[in-house]
Amino acid sequence: MSGSQDPRRDGRPGRPTWHTYRARRRGRIRLRRLAALVALVVVLAVVARVGISTAEVHRHRPTGGSGHLGRRSQSNARLRPTATPSAHATSTVPPTIDPQHALDIALAPVLAHRSGDIAVGVIDRTTGSRAFFNASEPFHTASIVKADVLAVLLLRHQQSGTYLSNDEVALAREMIEDSDNDAANDLWGDVGATYGMALGNETLGLGHTTPAADYYWGLTTTTVADQLQLLDDLTSRRSPLHAAARSFALDLMEDVTPDQAWGVSAAATPGTPFAVKNGWLPDPELWVINSIGVVQHGGQQLLIAVLSDDQPSEEVGIAQVDAVARAAAFSATGVP
Repeated sequence: MSGSQDPRRDGRPGRPTWHTYRARRRGRIRLRRLAALVALVVVLAVVARVGISTAEVHRHRPTGGSGHLGRRSQSNARLRPTATPSAHATSTVPPTIDPQHALDIALAPVLAHRSGDIAVGVIDRTTGSRAFFNASEPFHTASIVKADVLAVLLLRHQQSGTYLSNDEVALAREMIEDSDNDAANDLWGDVGATYGMALGNETLGLGHTTPAADYYWGLTTTTVADQLQLLDDLTSRRSPLHAAARSFALDLMEDVTPDQAWGVSAAATPGTPFAVKNGWLPDPELWVINSIGVVQHGGQQLLIAVLSDDQPSEEVGIAQVDAVARAAAFSATGVP
């Protein structure tokens, strides 16, 4: 063995000496430590940014009026408590994700097994984000038009400076809470039927809703975008409707009979209030199944509208509308 040969070499040419190996190893360790330090700095920066964004959302979150389901008298305030996020609810959607992309992702598994045609829209009152699927596709309203009839009735009294009569209050309650068709017939006539509804909808901003002829109000056509506009009219301080009118309508929508607590209400966090109006109609054999409403989900207030037709049965349509509403809520909040 040559005296110049390092005994820690294996004798094969081209292999590094032990000293060279240790130097390279120390270099790799330093690089790993540097990379870990850089990663830590990035994580801290992201956490700080998310904290600032969260603080900004809470600082700008509306209170009262449009920030809740609507103003009520003190005697009814208990029906609309402020919702807070569950301690176990965690968002899985990055805060910077595009709302439309989030909705597309959330809807994908539902649409993969859909029957009939579906349209959905969601507005997050807390953040201001909005997203749609088939926003401008027309659908027959079925009984969700009753919420529109009520809004036009309230608007007409507001414009004339009069109050609803006792009979109109009773009819409105039956029409919304029980979805009573005879009550809807009476109030459809009170607002001026087709012509009166068209005038009222113009003021409410429902530019793509066409009232049906005569008393076939269930065949009114509308879009998801218009139904979200109607929900905005019922919840926003910027609405043509005064606070008292908005509160009256939402009070009724919050008190629908238990057998009508499906659709958009399926997206509400358990234990939180919701306001909903549903519609169902064999048209003529396949079913129209619709739902519009206001819910609290993951501590955020959401306006959701789901329209569908060509459903093979009422049960299948309701199950699909439930699933679409939940997907819309998840897309907006990131909370299952």
